[in-house]
Amino acid sequence: MRRSTAAAIGTLTGAALIVGVRLSVSAPVIPAAAPPAVDLANSGQDADPSATPSKKASKKPAAPEKSPDEASGEAGGAGLTNGVFKGSAAKNPYGTVQVSIKVTGGKITAADATYPLTGDSATINPPAIASLKQATVKAQSAEVDAVSGATFTSESYVKSLQAAIDAASA
Repeated sequence: MRRSTAAAIGTLTGAALIVGVRLSVSAPVIPAAAPPAVDLANSGQDADPSATPSKKASKKPAAPEKSPDEASGEAGGAGLTNGVFKGSAAKNPYGTVQVSIKVTGGKITAADATYPLTGDSATINPPAIASLKQATVKAQSAEVDAVSGATFTSESYVKSLQAAIDAASA
């Protein structure tokens, strides 16, 4: 009886130590590649991926493009001024999202965003942001549906997008 009790306690203690060691070892961190930078200004050159985004939101178009009929400074059909506009950086618990939009003919023709790529964000954000960018061009406003599983990213995207649209409306 004593031997079986001692054997059982020894076995349980050994198993607990093995489980404890396994739990203390973490998986190696694999750095995620940054998303390709999109050249919204169509300058013909790839955007510099090593460039860091400015900490201040741009209230003016980075590269305004005006057609001859808009040379008078009037906005296009949707009330937006042509050019590339950057929204303010919107923070969430997982990082910062900043949206840039390209407006041509008074309509949003392209959208791009910078977003966190660390931890779980590396797998969640790229498809979520791609979906949000498509929804932005389709909706022509900041009224886009949140992506399931990326609620914080979606909320930050919409907040920054609205700031970019406000800058394009000014």
